[in-house]
Amino acid sequence: MAVDPEAVEAVSEILSRVAPGGVSIEQPFALIDEGLAARPDPERPAILRAYLPAIDAGAADRAVREARTLLGHLQAFELRPIGELEVRPVHESDWAEAWKRHFPVLRVGRRLVIRPTWRRHRGAPDDVVLALDPGMAFGTGLHPTTRLCLAGIEAWADEGRVTGASVLDLGCGSGILAIAAARFGARSVLGVDTDPIAVEATVANARRNHVTRRVRAARGSLAMAGGPFDLVLANLIASLLVGLAGGLAAAVRPGTGRLLASGIFIDREPDVRAAFESAGLTVIGRSHETDWVALEARVP
Repeated sequence: MAVDPEAVEAVSEILSRVAPGGVSIEQPFALIDEGLAARPDPERPAILRAYLPAIDAGAADRAVREARTLLGHLQAFELRPIGELEVRPVHESDWAEAWKRHFPVLRVGRRLVIRPTWRRHRGAPDDVVLALDPGMAFGTGLHPTTRLCLAGIEAWADEGRVTGASVLDLGCGSGILAIAAARFGARSVLGVDTDPIAVEATVANARRNHVTRRVRAARGSLAMAGGPFDLVLANLIASLLVGLAGGLAAAVRPGTGRLLASGIFIDREPDVRAAFESAGLTVIGRSHETDWVALEARVP
């Protein structure tokens, strides 16, 4: 049920009387610090959930009626807004696998389709389908920063920039961007990440998508990547992009090369633009989704 933040304590006490399974509180929050942290949002309600054992249906029904009566008494005081008590069954699950339900087959752009390895998909003739198991690495295609990059890669492919290109995927995560570039025809793709789990995930997903001859992954940072590259993908965060601006400029082939930088929280966009311009990068394109921005840049 939805509860005004100032009424959370009173409602929790009522629910805990009848719910031996405990009460969970989902506090409302707003993203800050480039989307990496959060602060409480007092303007939105909290969500409270209480859990009842359903083995004894009669006892569960009595507990629900008692909770509704007590909440009705609380609402009579009209202190703070309290939503309606909703009741639904929750079936036992294998929680180690249940998270997979939240990862559907996802279409990004016109042709690109992200298919979790545990799902089936009958693609259209011109679909580019990526089979993906993120494991513990970042990059499922669900986050706006990843979708912005995937859309950018498809746009590059439509312009003829990807076929035969050398590509750097900085902060490769699950390898989703590296594999997308390979599936669109890149000649060679290097995925670099400081996290060994990400390197393992990229290698495994490259194998699933039959692109191991063109996609390789290594643990490290921009300094060891070499280059220059025809295309550079950097789905990071604004502070890292600012700090790496000079190295990113050096990694992009002058003239024909392109950089796609994502993971930029909208209020940090001016900082990233300023850093890129100081490093000799010219911003030539911008896309956004919700509070996230991606910038396309080149080296003249």
